[in-house]
Amino acid sequence: MFLRKSSIEPLPVTMSAVRMGERVLQIGIDDPAIVTALAAQAGLSGNAAIAVIDEAAATRALQAAAGAGIFVDVRVTPLAQLPFDNDAFDLVVVHSMGGLVASLDETTRTAALRESHRVLRSGGRMMTIEAGPATGLKRLLRPHEANDSYTSSGGVVRALEAAGFRPVRILAEREGYKFAEGLKS
Repeated sequence: MFLRKSSIEPLPVTMSAVRMGERVLQIGIDDPAIVTALAAQAGLSGNAAIAVIDEAAATRALQAAAGAGIFVDVRVTPLAQLPFDNDAFDLVVVHSMGGLVASLDETTRTAALRESHRVLRSGGRMMTIEAGPATGLKRLLRPHEANDSYTSSGGVVRALEAAGFRPVRILAEREGYKFAEGLKS
């Protein structure tokens, strides 16, 4: 059973299990509410950063943070060259509801996920948030995955393993989300 800490906390925040004082890096921005909620969970004793690929995404992240009264270090950067030190974060969360991970070619995807691996401390966690399987009417309107080759080659589990994460598992497919987690050992 999936219980949330509060009725207003988004499911991705609950699934991420961010704790006060953690150093959290978010990659991409699908939902600004998730950006601010994860940053708020880390609190003043933690650190929240977000890496995005363009200025428009950076503006969305900054506006969301300002609206919530939260500080988030926003960086515009190629995902395969993150501007952070080795072992800088406890948790990396990839916002991929819009297909960020699946849309990358395999070489770029592996390079980007290896960068995420690099910036995680030993024992750190990587979590991806992707669109879950379509159900009901959405299944009829969207019968195929956005990137069938990504899905047929093992999807996010295979991608995280290729980047060096072990173990990797699907945490849940719930409420239109698919959550996967990999650890840096």
